[in-house]
Amino acid sequence: MPTDDFDAVVIGAGHNGLVTAAYLARAGMSTLLVEARSSVGGTAASEQFAGATVNICNCDHLTFRTTPVMEELALADHGLDYLEVEPAQHNMTWDSARSARSWSSHHDVEATIDEIAAVAPSDVDGYRRYVKAAMPAVRMIFEAANEPPSITGLTKLALRRRLSGTPALLGWSRRSASDVLRSFFDSEIIRGPGAVTGPMVWGISPESAGSGLGALTHAMRHVAKVGRPVGGSGQVPQTLLASFLAAGGTLRTDTRVTEICCTGERVSGVRLERSGGDADGELVSARNVVSACNPHDTFLRWLKHPPAVADDLVRRWNAVPHADGYESKLDVVLDAVPRLRDSHRSLGPTTIIAPDLASIHRGHELIAGGRVLDEPGLLVNVPTLLDPTMAPAGRHVLSLEALYTPYAVAGGWPDSTEPRRWLEAFAALCEPGLMDSIIDWRAVTPDRYESEFHLPAGHATSFAGGPLAAFRNSNPELTSYETAVGGLYLTGAATFPGAGVWGASGRNCATVVLAR
Repeated sequence: MPTDDFDAVVIGAGHNGLVTAAYLARAGMSTLLVEARSSVGGTAASEQFAGATVNICNCDHLTFRTTPVMEELALADHGLDYLEVEPAQHNMTWDSARSARSWSSHHDVEATIDEIAAVAPSDVDGYRRYVKAAMPAVRMIFEAANEPPSITGLTKLALRRRLSGTPALLGWSRRSASDVLRSFFDSEIIRGPGAVTGPMVWGISPESAGSGLGALTHAMRHVAKVGRPVGGSGQVPQTLLASFLAAGGTLRTDTRVTEICCTGERVSGVRLERSGGDADGELVSARNVVSACNPHDTFLRWLKHPPAVADDLVRRWNAVPHADGYESKLDVVLDAVPRLRDSHRSLGPTTIIAPDLASIHRGHELIAGGRVLDEPGLLVNVPTLLDPTMAPAGRHVLSLEALYTPYAVAGGWPDSTEPRRWLEAFAALCEPGLMDSIIDWRAVTPDRYESEFHLPAGHATSFAGGPLAAFRNSNPELTSYETAVGGLYLTGAATFPGAGVWGASGRNCATVVLAR
């Protein structure tokens, strides 16, 4: 076509797709954002359930707040406002919860050490050694995440920081997370929560070789502050959308991509299909296409007639297995505030209820057989305690996220009693009356993430590895954001720096597109 319909098409309006689209539109590119669902945000969104606002995934934001995205896209002008969460997190194991023993992670290191001294005094010195090694590495990762990784860039960063953080970054990346945690801590009440928020959230065993950077999560809360958007996690994608539209961007929801079209060695547009619309699809021409979706769909489903320059790309991704989902979330609307038994700790901040390291490893092994640990890793909070706007007066929302809950659960999810079992197990740790206070509840299990959020097998392919992956990456498009096909780019959880509400991938991808 002599004239393209758009300068760029972005596929997928999750938060990274929204970030990329907003930067392109604000730079003057005519940009079309395409989303298969009826609303934007993906798993970073919030929605209405039983008269309350619930978050699709856990609502704590940390890494997003370390990027310049909020300021550069003027999200505060569009209504984004954060509540500070302090303490950042409560921590316990199943065993310690039954004896009302727990500790809190504060942004302040000394306040955290005071907490540890009360439950695991033998680990105080180990925690001091841990933060001394880990905090510089976390600072380095956060800084490295804000630009497309390269050997030159990472070398300059290390020199600029006088190699601070480099020893831990290099050494821990070769070890398992369990090995790192055991080298600092004797108590499972310190080790377990560190493994839950790292490797267990990533869906890998803490015993996995190379998972050592997953042991950095305790330190992350000392480097950056945990916050929650007023009105729910979905306020981030909503304000990103407002920034995109204010810059002249075009959004089409309820629209699926059926093909990424190519002419010669570069993309020429996409073929679209409206939900319930023309099966033949509509061709939209553009010389730049950014996929914020998983690489398997991008390269193997939609790139139906790849040019010869994509032969290696297609071959590599055909050989990459797609992992199954392993996370589930319960949203429970109640007429009373749940409280942990014999505990002064509020469930406003997220509470980690952790198995011990050996049980976490066993739980990972159980996934292959479709089974769930008797006492799984849980992330629990009552967001309405900090943000009353999320429910009507007299109502509260309990959010319970369970890990290592396999997509192929034995007997299938529709008839599974597992979600109720997790809820009852948590209720047993609370003061009496939690189950009686329930107005309504739902379980969003991996099969629902597949059917409702277009995540194959309920899983979003996630980038594995820190900044060092730029040195040893067999799929370079995951760190360069561009592919062998001219004008075809990739962003999202599968690309550096990875999953979670971070936004750095979307910003980095936009940087690459604009540079080209």
